Amino acid sequence: MPELPEVETTRRGLLPSLKGQAIAELVLKRRDLRFALPDDFEARIEGRTIADIRRRAKYLLFDLDSGDVLLAHLGMSGSFRVISPADYAPKKHDHVLFYLGNGLLCVFHDPRRFGFMTVFSAAEEASHAFLAHLGPEPLSDAFTPEYLAAQLAKRKGPVKPALMDQKLVVGVGNIYASESLHLSGLNPCISANKSVAHAAQMVEAIRTTLEAALRSGGSTLRDYVGADGTGGYFQHHFHVYERAGDACTRCNSTIETMVQAGRSTYWCPQCQPARAKRKKR
Repeated sequence: MPELPEVETTRRGLLPSLKGQAIAELVLKRRDLRFALPDDFEARIEGRTIADIRRRAKYLLFDLDSGDVLLAHLGMSGSFRVISPADYAPKKHDHVLFYLGNGLLCVFHDPRRFGFMTVFSAAEEASHAFLAHLGPEPLSDAFTPEYLAAQLAKRKGPVKPALMDQKLVVGVGNIYASESLHLSGLNPCISANKSVAHAAQMVEAIRTTLEAALRSGGSTLRDYVGADGTGGYFQHHFHVYERAGDACTRCNSTIETMVQAGRSTYWCPQCQPARAKRKKR
């Protein structure tokens, strides 16, 4: 599922073509995405101008001139692409089409239909069910070592699933939690409340990893593509994720894998030992 770098890359790709543009026509190929589109979706979207596009966690937020907000989630395989209508060749899983005032077409494509959209008033944003529970943005000033330490101190489970909890910090999914812990030198099985002393290095590693992924346009493993139709390439810089059996890029040990909270976890037993003391080589 796209994480913060992929969603932010999509936002940046859409912004030049969509910001300030009216949605001249809205075409719905189907209403049943992950959730059914609201009954008044067309009435609240068509004819409105996109004042800005923001990102919160893994959500895209399109601010409309009416005071409404269009929320979109890419799900597992969703993507937006911007093209000329003259070049548009309909695909089976093109579900929502936005014809823009500048003559361009923005298409939401989602083969697995795990993505979704909804619309609500800006006044509802802070309390909206999709947004109200979210933790701080990892690249913001609110995500400090002190904050992370206080949150981890409350948790007894493994640190890696804790970092993936969107109530603790948003946008860090399976890929970037694994990569950040490798950069931190922390074993993913360490109890969250026993990793408090390492909060500063985890904050730094998370930020460093996400910023590197943003520079690479995110990671494309299966379905993700940006607004221009091209994939990201951060996957070529993975140190541990999906590299089980390969040599660690840092120490040449064999990368191991296991399942935590239903998700595959990858780590280096030498760089990320279960105990603080590393094995002698």
